[in-house]
Amino acid sequence: MDRASPKRRVAILISGRGSNMTALIKAAMAEDYPAEISVVMSNRADAGGLEMARASGIPAVTIESKPFGKDRAAFEAVLQASLDEHRIELICLGGFMRLLTAEFVQRWYGRMLNIHPSLLPSFPGLDPHGQALSAGVKISGATVHFVTPQTDAGPVLMQGAVAVRDDDTTDTLAERILAVEHRIYPEALRLLAGGKVRLDGNVCRLEVGGVSSEPFISPAPIERR
Repeated sequence: MDRASPKRRVAILISGRGSNMTALIKAAMAEDYPAEISVVMSNRADAGGLEMARASGIPAVTIESKPFGKDRAAFEAVLQASLDEHRIELICLGGFMRLLTAEFVQRWYGRMLNIHPSLLPSFPGLDPHGQALSAGVKISGATVHFVTPQTDAGPVLMQGAVAVRDDDTTDTLAERILAVEHRIYPEALRLLAGGKVRLDGNVCRLEVGGVSSEPFISPAPIERR
């Protein structure tokens, strides 16, 4: 990144402990990272990630969603006002457990990312690890994608994969996939904030190289002697 280029201002939206938030904050501390985490926002006052954000010197804002009930638009009006106040350019969802309206999503289309613990479009929605185990897949992973009104259906920016073991439980699989999430989310934000991404309809195109030519195969082929 050109030293003269301003860093893009990012808000992270959370509802819980914010483990991906922590990975993003850590990555953004690098001088050459093209984004800065300007604020962390939560719809729950008891979200553990709020204190972690403050400990990192990042403003943390609570906008309780419960008092708004089913009036999502009213909640989002307050949320948007806070985003404007902090001059936010990009949003990363990090375990934000609040459905967003189509209007809000369209306003931020191409500037709002989410991460999901499966290789989308496989296993969207709830319990992706259980879905993967029930389906008997041999490879699973995590996906960073642009947010659209449809759940877990936006253009894919980056994915990372792990092998699924025969003795995996939802917990053991989730643990390995979480490690992948912490690697790919900061890299995906780096690409977006650095202007290396363009949307071509429903497909995300990357203006960089670095695509691995090596296949990832699970289970590993048996070596012939």
